[in-house]
Amino acid sequence: MIGNIGLLLGLALLIGLALRGWNILLAVLLSILVIGLTNGMALQEVFLQHFPFGASGAFSFAGNFLLLFLCGALFGRVMAASQAAQGVAMAITNWLGPKQALLIAMLVCALLTYGGVVVFVVIFTMYPIGVTLMKEANIPRRLYAAAIALGAGTFTMTALPGTPSIHNVIAARELGTDLFAGGWYGVLAGVLMAGLGMWYLQTQWRKALADGDGYVATPKDEQMAALANATGSSLPGWVRSITPVVVVLLLIVLPRVLMMAGLSAEWISFALTQPVLWASFALLMGAASCYALFPPVRENFVRTAGQGADDALLPLINTAAVIGFGGVVIQTSGFHGFAAWLLGLDLPTLVSVFLSANLISGITASASGGLQIFMSSLAPAYLEAGVSPELLHRIANLAAGGLDSLPHSGAVIALFTLMGLTHKEAYRDIFVVTVLVPMLAALAVVAVAMALS
Repeated sequence: MIGNIGLLLGLALLIGLALRGWNILLAVLLSILVIGLTNGMALQEVFLQHFPFGASGAFSFAGNFLLLFLCGALFGRVMAASQAAQGVAMAITNWLGPKQALLIAMLVCALLTYGGVVVFVVIFTMYPIGVTLMKEANIPRRLYAAAIALGAGTFTMTALPGTPSIHNVIAARELGTDLFAGGWYGVLAGVLMAGLGMWYLQTQWRKALADGDGYVATPKDEQMAALANATGSSLPGWVRSITPVVVVLLLIVLPRVLMMAGLSAEWISFALTQPVLWASFALLMGAASCYALFPPVRENFVRTAGQGADDALLPLINTAAVIGFGGVVIQTSGFHGFAAWLLGLDLPTLVSVFLSANLISGITASASGGLQIFMSSLAPAYLEAGVSPELLHRIANLAAGGLDSLPHSGAVIALFTLMGLTHKEAYRDIFVVTVLVPMLAALAVVAVAMALS
């Protein structure tokens, strides 16, 4: 009983400290201390075994995915340094016009993240351009932030097949599938997320205009607008700008296409069975194409590459810390009881997958953290129950992208901090497009999969 209470206290402490702006690593260490003490666990096992080196340990995860984080951050940094990311954003803005600002934000963020640019680079890219768009179209800041979240943190993260996102790679690595597993289900979910999310945002925009709720400038907006204006005239053309993204996607798609065409080679098998290494290689080739195409990148490549390496560390450490928290949690009797309860529910197997992956991601406030814990603790039971690895890959990914965006999510806090928003002002819209809509899309896929089985 005390252990279960301690488990809840540790979780509540993690959520509370995250909402108060604590560093997530410090919050995790305090939370696992509470869990360890109340569950009678030896502290040396908590801090020196389960948290760092267990099956879901922080260092275990960091060691397995360091290369992917590093290559992703490097690609994002050289895309920003070359101004190719800004070039893609401005090209789409010029084609669609500022009155389609919400659609532009979603499309640009989706294109960049699907191509492997890390989320934080995308957010920083869209903010300077967004100031002009918000002003010209009179869009409330909260809705523009929600459009960024919809494009960068939903369907390209968990639904669309082929993306080198950490979530897609985790599932492929743990299940022995490839990045295209459950592809048609992912496409269906992606269309639903994009369509429903944009419908909601456009509806809220019309309602806001009718209520006199529009764009309100801040001092930081003026700085961002000046940055966008200063770089706008020197941006590369859209063809050159989008080429590195195309390089990444083509390299990821190529082995699958060749296999479907009946061709076989050692490197094709390697690409399909080593998702971490192949996705990292694709991102590295994307960075190399930036080096070849953009002189500013060549002039300062060593410094830019170093900054990319630095960029990789904080997301890797934060994600690993959350997963290490889960690594301690899964050692408690309370979690084993919770897992047994989930598996024992009288529910269709795919509904149980949806529920369990969602709840674990909600506990950790991280889709990647929740997915890793799900794969190491519950996935074997679902495979034994007859769920195919490909279907489990996609549905678990979709489910993990639901409750991961609760108020204590690090990505939510970072977005609000950058755009000068509070949870009270903006979380409702974020909740709809990053929690409610993805959950509805995942349930739709579950229903279709059950109907076809």
